[in-house]
Order: sequence, then structure tokens, then C-alpha cells
Amino acid sequence: MVITSSQNPRVKQLVKLRDKRSRDKTGLFLIEGFREILRAAQADRKIDELYYCPSLFLGENEDKILAHLKEKGTELVECTKAVFQKISYRDRPDGLLAVAPKLHASLADLEKRLEGKKYPFLVVAESVEKPGNLGTMLRTCDAVGVDAMIVADPRTDIHNPNVVRASVGTLFTVPTFEVTSDELIPWLKEKNIPIIATTPEAETFYSEMNLRIPLALAFGTEQLGLTDQWLDAADIQVSIPMVGLADSLNVAISSAVLLYEVFRNREM
Repeated sequence: MVITSSQNPRVKQLVKLRDKRSRDKTGLFLIEGFREILRAAQADRKIDELYYCPSLFLGENEDKILAHLKEKGTELVECTKAVFQKISYRDRPDGLLAVAPKLHASLADLEKRLEGKKYPFLVVAESVEKPGNLGTMLRTCDAVGVDAMIVADPRTDIHNPNVVRASVGTLFTVPTFEVTSDELIPWLKEKNIPIIATTPEAETFYSEMNLRIPLALAFGTEQLGLTDQWLDAADIQVSIPMVGLADSLNVAISSAVLLYEVFRNREM
């Protein structure tokens, strides 16, 4: 099958999936790009449909992933260049776009994943608004081996196409959960996982505490930081020393600093 018209009903539906309301209604989301689709496939995520345009391919391995997904039962749909540019949400598409069912995981699923873990390493992102920051945080979580990233009171859903893109597919390698703070805080307390809240006002620097313990590192919004709910629930509050005029760091940058400090402490 080859789609040659941008008025095709499938094209219209794909464009709609950029919107959260359509993703929520259908239970589907978009995965665009070779690396992102490859990582979803490597994680054995179900992919319903794959739209492709050979004239836009950038490498030599696209045929392999097409064959692999076809063998797994994915429907392959070829598109003309004009049609693919219509369905793509990237400035420079590489000719691959997939449709997959959203994965909804619960705290019960997280509990199973943590069985046998002596020192669970969790990251909490409270109400982070920008998809690029969430995606970048996922890349760092993947790099340092975080056990799970939990988006509390999400303002940007993890299936936003820009989260998928910014994560470079690590959305599929890092166990990721969306829950409310009202659910998550009591759960962490019950499981005896200390909450480490990051805030510029904290007197304790992140480098001064023992990080070889179970922990949930909590980060807040770009503009306001963590809410009082998380600051009050925290077992300890920590800050990053700063000597310049800026009073805070981007949440993706600050999370990278702390995550690598945990990694360094545990690898020493």
C-alpha cells in the first residue's frame, strides 16, 4: 500500500495524534525517527503501524527494521515524500514514523520492578511542563541506570511526540510512570525510600550527603521548583552551589548534575 494523497484519512488521523486529546481518546501515540523506533523495537514495544518513505532514508539499516517489524506483525505503509512531510512533526524527517499503543504502568508495576533492589534509585519530575526537558531527563536517567522515572502530576504527558524525540528513544529503555503526588508520596514513605528534594534555598549541598541509600530525587517545575507538598514531605533538601548571577539551573541540567553524583558515589 502506498499513500499518495495528503487528504487520505490515515494522514489526517496521524496529524491529530500530535494533540494530547487525540492520544488520550485513541490510546495511541507517534514514534518518529530511526533511533527512536529501533529502541522501541528493541524494548519489544508493540508497534501497530509503520509509515515510511524510502527517498528520505538517511542510512543503510532502514530495510532491516522494516523487515523486523513486519515479522512482528506491524502494518507497513509506504508514503510519497510530500505525504510523509505532512505527517512528520520534524524539520528534517528521516522517513520513518510509527504508531504504537500507549503503555500505562502503575505503582504496583513499579513495586514489582524494585523487588530485590537494595538501593532503589528513582527520579521524580513534578509537573515539569516542557517536553524537551522531560526527554532530556530520560536520556540522563538511561545513562546512569536509574530504576524508574516518575512524572508526578504531569503537565506534559510522556507520550508527547517531543518527549519521544528529546529522549532519543530512552522513553522505551527507562521504566516511566505517571501518577499523582497524593499517590506517590505515601507510597515512597511506605516503602522507606527517602525523598531528596532539590531546591535553591536548601543549605545542604548535594555533594555533602550519602547517596548510597535508597532514594527518590525530586525535581520541580522550571519556573517555580517543587511545591510545598514535596518540600514538606522531603527527608532532606539539597541545592547545587552557584557563584554566578543566575539563581537557578534548567531542570534538565540540575537533574543531570545530581544523577551523575549518585552514579559517581555508587561506582566508586
